[in-house]
Amino acid sequence: MSRADEHGSLDAGRDPAVEGEREPIMALFMDVHHIAEGHVSVDDVAGAHAADLQTQDAHDVKYLRYWVNEDQGKIFCLVDAPNAEAANTVHREAHGLVADEIYSVAEGI
Repeated sequence: MSRADEHGSLDAGRDPAVEGEREPIMALFMDVHHIAEGHVSVDDVAGAHAADLQTQDAHDVKYLRYWVNEDQGKIFCLVDAPNAEAANTVHREAHGLVADEIYSVAEGI
């Protein structure tokens, strides 16, 4: 990985591509789950998120945060992943609850 010197310039002394390394290109995704029963508990989602965290490294994915609307049965997950399919693969392997929708997003302030 390149690093900045004291002047903010990138250290060009090392090229990962030349050295045979690959840094995954990551993107942010927001996925949405619609729970059919219309009710979901924060505790259940916390358990599913913990399972995601145990599974994510095998797919170069990082689940960052999640939000829950218990009454409407909605779950929203923010994930850093090489692509949407990798993000869904983690959900599928971790607990079987794949997203109903997934969007590429950019973070704003």
